[in-house]
Amino acid sequence: MEIRRALPQDFRELLHCLKMRSKYAVLLVFVVGLVIIEKENNFISRVSDKLKQSPQALMEANGTEASPAPAENGSLASLQELDAAFSQLRSHLRNITLQLAGDGDPGPRRHVLLMATTRTGSSFVGEFFNQQGSIFYLFEPLWHIERTVTFEPGGANAVGSALVYRDVLKQLLLCDLYILESFISPAPEGHLTPFMFRRGSSRSLCEEPVCTPSTKKVFEKYHCKNRRCGPLNITLAAEACRRKQHVALKTVRIRQLEFLQPLVEDPRLDIRIIQLVRDPRAVLASRMVAFSGKYETWKKWASEGEASLREEEVQRLRGNCESIRLSAELGLRRPAWLRGRYMLVRYEDVARAPLQKAEEMYRFAGLPLTPQVEEWIGKNTQAPRDGSGVYSTRKNSSEQFEKWRFSIPFKLAQVVQDACAPAMHLFGYKLASSPATLANRSFSLLEEAQPSWVT
Repeated sequence: MEIRRALPQDFRELLHCLKMRSKYAVLLVFVVGLVIIEKENNFISRVSDKLKQSPQALMEANGTEASPAPAENGSLASLQELDAAFSQLRSHLRNITLQLAGDGDPGPRRHVLLMATTRTGSSFVGEFFNQQGSIFYLFEPLWHIERTVTFEPGGANAVGSALVYRDVLKQLLLCDLYILESFISPAPEGHLTPFMFRRGSSRSLCEEPVCTPSTKKVFEKYHCKNRRCGPLNITLAAEACRRKQHVALKTVRIRQLEFLQPLVEDPRLDIRIIQLVRDPRAVLASRMVAFSGKYETWKKWASEGEASLREEEVQRLRGNCESIRLSAELGLRRPAWLRGRYMLVRYEDVARAPLQKAEEMYRFAGLPLTPQVEEWIGKNTQAPRDGSGVYSTRKNSSEQFEKWRFSIPFKLAQVVQDACAPAMHLFGYKLASSPATLANRSFSLLEEAQPSWVT
């Protein structure tokens, strides 16, 4: 009787042992199968490429006369179908293998969106993420969409443009860079383009293997800064994005935070949104220098007795400030869908303490701040006073952030204060009551940052 009772228990232990061994055996089989299929696929690809050569090329190689070629190459078609089948099977096996080997997961994949407007220091702050080696960083890819999709403030057209921006942004964060091909002009050929906007501002697009050998007689409009690369291969860029642990993107073309809710709720994304703001008086002063032609009316009005400031100009300024304020208020209300995923940052705080703010942003995003980022911040926040260009990310940050106070006429500052008072109050920017107050360095126009700005 004791033997009969013991046998089922031994049998269960045997089954458990076999089950545990089979798990690792299946993993081993898949890995070995993956290696074999990879080798077979490479061989088939080489044969397929050989068969793709023109009859003339084959004739010259063999020293024979050309013979009429059939319209359809049955062997080539069969090989191509087999090649595609092997590719699908290889991909399927790789996915299963990764699932079985889940214990080696390096951690959650983060998606960081730096949301700002022009001339708020977003290029400088974006470098905090661009310099981190495990982050795939894109600089203003939505520029291409803005060039294609007409954007006008207010109305259904503005909403439609915002939805297009959002949908493209989602695909980019998922490493589907092919979405840009519909907007890049001229259109890429064979997934190659020399017209990726500000490619050199994204280190990931200028590293191996995305940086392919340069091609003679191919004009690269937006080239890499520190090395010569061939036209951007979007396929290689997408693969590099998938290999990186995290993704970060900087844009000045999305202002309505509410449109981003589907991205936050997408289970494929673990997104953190950092909204960067700056004193609107400083923004106007900077834009008048960087985009001089667009602000001729402002400059003429600021000169005594010349022209008048049109009401639509003031309304546009007020609308910009309001859209920024409304997004920030939404984020600071901490709705359930955004809780823990929104952070408000003032450029002035970054300029005064760049390393401290970088640490705060990285901590908020759940990312490690690497020595490379710290080194870049040290080198690029202590530039000579006269060495900072309009578009440069190298700044003497403690000197630069209040430089606008001594270049903007007080009457312009008053217009901004009247139009943007609610936003300035929310963000802690003090109003200047006189020209003397505006130019007085000892009088701070900045209140202390609020801890509640990190939600």
